[in-house]
Amino acid sequence: MAEPVALAALVLDAGVGWPGWLYRLVGHPVGGFARIITACETRWNRPEFSDKSRRALGVVTVLILLGVAGGGGWLVQSLLLHWLGPVGWVGVALLAFPGLAQRSLFDHVRPVRQALAAGNLPGARRAVGMIVGRDTAALDEPGVARAAIESLAESFCDGVAAPFFWLLLLGLPGLWAYKAINTADSLIGHYEIRWRAFGWAAARTDDGLNLIPARLGGAILCLVGFGGWRVMLRDASKHASPNAGWTEAAMAGVLGLRLAGPVVYDGAAHDKAWIGDGRSEADARDISRALSLYVRACLALWIVAGAALWLR
Repeated sequence: MAEPVALAALVLDAGVGWPGWLYRLVGHPVGGFARIITACETRWNRPEFSDKSRRALGVVTVLILLGVAGGGGWLVQSLLLHWLGPVGWVGVALLAFPGLAQRSLFDHVRPVRQALAAGNLPGARRAVGMIVGRDTAALDEPGVARAAIESLAESFCDGVAAPFFWLLLLGLPGLWAYKAINTADSLIGHYEIRWRAFGWAAARTDDGLNLIPARLGGAILCLVGFGGWRVMLRDASKHASPNAGWTEAAMAGVLGLRLAGPVVYDGAAHDKAWIGDGRSEADARDISRALSLYVRACLALWIVAGAALWLR
C-alpha cells in the first residue's frame, strides 16, 4: 500500500504543493507539532530544573510527539483503508503529500535566482533570508548564491528524501512521525544553553531518522548529476551535522563549487569548514544549475516509487 501512496504524494506535492492561500487559511499540519513542542518547552524547559531533569523531560516530549504523530497516522491510515477498501490509499496519499516539500523548496529558492539575475542584491538577500538562519544583510552576490544552494541541498534531505523514505517504509505513520521529530529538532534541537539539555533527545532522534535518507539523498544527487562522488565521500564529515553534509557535499561536487565556509549567525562569526574544492564565486547561473539538479533528484524518487509499485 505504501508504494502507490508514496508515488501519488510526490505527484500531488509537485503539482499542487501547499499554496499560500491555503497556508493563510488553515496553516500547515506541522504547525500542530510546533504547538505541542512549544507547550512542552514552556512547561518543562525551566532554568530552575536540573539538566538531568530537562533532558528526561525532553525525552518525554519526543515520546509524546511519536505517539501523537505516529499513533495518529496509524489510526487514520487504518480507518481509511477499512472504510474505503481498495481505494483507501487515495485518502492516505492526500494526507501524506503535505509532509513533502518538493514544490515549496523550489518556490523558495527560485526567487533568489531571479533577484540575482536581475541585479537586485537587496531583494536576493531578503529572499534567501526566508530560507536560511544566517545573517544575510551583508552577504555579497556569491554569498547569497551559496546560501541558497546550501539550503537547497540540505533541505533535499529533510524536506523530500527523508519524508519520502519513511513514507515508503512505514506509510503515513512513518512520514508524520519523521515530520514531528524534524520539527522538534528545528525548534529545540540546538546546542545553545537554553536548549542543550531539553532538546538533546529531539536532536539525537532526528540524527537517527536521517542517517540512511541523508546518504541515499547524497547518492541520488551524484547519480543524476553524473559525478560528485569523490567530494561527497571526502567532505561530508566536514559539516557540523552528521547527516546534512552528505547532500551538501554531493551538491558541491556535482556543481564544481565550494560551499559552506565562514558564516555569521546573530552577529557572531563562525569559521565553518569549506565543502568542495571548486569555485566559491557562485552566481545566479549556479542556482539555476542547482535547481535543475534538484528537480532531477526529485524525479529519481518518482522512479524509485514507481519501481517499488511495479515490483510489488
